[in-house]
Amino acid sequence: MNGGVLGVIIQAVIPFRLSFEPGISLYEQVVYAAKKAIVSGRMRQGDAFPSVREMSKVLKINPNTAHKVVTQLVAEGLLEVHPGIGTVVAGQGAASAADTTKLLNKELEQLVVEAKKLGLDLEELMAAMAQHWRRLDGRKG
Repeated sequence: MNGGVLGVIIQAVIPFRLSFEPGISLYEQVVYAAKKAIVSGRMRQGDAFPSVREMSKVLKINPNTAHKVVTQLVAEGLLEVHPGIGTVVAGQGAASAADTTKLLNKELEQLVVEAKKLGLDLEELMAAMAQHWRRLDGRKG
């Protein structure tokens, strides 16, 4: 039961999902997860971004790594620092088409690798994607 409460607290403090992957630096993984949340609209303009202290504590990463993540996202124009307020998601259009394409390409590559592991061919993969697309599109209504 406490795990559920902890999960809610972590999501409230860190509004993006992170699954640690071996062989990829923590810095890159946190930057990717944050970019994905911003580009996908999960984090919106003006939303508060976790502080360096919050990220390092909740994700159990070095504060220097958390600071580097924030610095990178600010440099890319995805975050803005407002003295006295904190760090927030930048204005509309902050995520470039290149950011979106790069994130999508990574997700697609992972999907194709998993499909090949399962022995699916391209037509089966496309049919499964179309089915999920239609199901998720129907939820928007």
